Amino acid sequence: NLYFQNDKKVPAEVDKQMKEKLKVLENEIGQKLGDKKNPLLLSVRSGARVSMPGMMNTILNLGLNDETTAGLAEKTGNGRFAYDCYRRFIQMFGEVAFHIDMAKFDHIFDEQKRKAKVKLDTGLSEEDLKKIVVEYKKLFKKEIGREFPQDPMEQLIRSRDAVFESFFVPKAVYYRKMNRLPDDMGTAVNVQAMVFGNMGDTSGTGVGFTRNPATGEKVFYGEFLINAQGEDVVAGIRTPQPIAQLKEVMPQAYDELVEITTNLEKYYRDMQDIEFTVQEGKLYM
Repeated sequence: NLYFQNDKKVPAEVDKQMKEKLKVLENEIGQKLGDKKNPLLLSVRSGARVSMPGMMNTILNLGLNDETTAGLAEKTGNGRFAYDCYRRFIQMFGEVAFHIDMAKFDHIFDEQKRKAKVKLDTGLSEEDLKKIVVEYKKLFKKEIGREFPQDPMEQLIRSRDAVFESFFVPKAVYYRKMNRLPDDMGTAVNVQAMVFGNMGDTSGTGVGFTRNPATGEKVFYGEFLINAQGEDVVAGIRTPQPIAQLKEVMPQAYDELVEITTNLEKYYRDMQDIEFTVQEGKLYM
């Protein structure tokens, strides 16, 4: 609420705290925002005190620019992954922070898939993704009248403010009205270190429930995608697999997931709704 009371500006004190906490995160992870060789990438998400699923905005892969993307490609030895993250970031940042119509990005993306003669997004090569990045940046300049911002701190400040702003997008306002939630409850913005489900075939992402939400039957219920980031599962661009199949593909992550979710349900005595990412075999909740 401070944000809206303060004429849509984050109070200086909060700004200072954000920068202090960013240093703590950098030390904890051992990476630095904007570092050319070992960049820390961030996820910026809403955190209202009552869940408003899908109503507010998220920006992922924040901290990428021309230099850090090249650094990420070199560090991971996986250029396809790095440029996949960069094109995702330009797209999300352009749409959420600058209101560029998502269809315009989709058009560029689909056009490149057509030229490359591939059906699935994962069929695009590193070279294809680099071409998409160039076109995305041209689109950004055409729409906004300036180059895509390369400064990670500017990216962070703009993204943070855009998530606050999304508290009052029409669908969020309507959702609160329908659910009799107050407009003055406000939202937090969470800034987290990124983990990556799109690092190849030992990575993935998914959503799930500790039981069937329609019937209440005690069965682990949900879906996942290999080599994907979170928004891919809900965006409907690829068909996810039922969560039971995760047991075949990543048995260790699956067992860990079942253990954690069982404990969560026992503790809260209610069905739990979860999101997870597996990065190179390691489970993150």
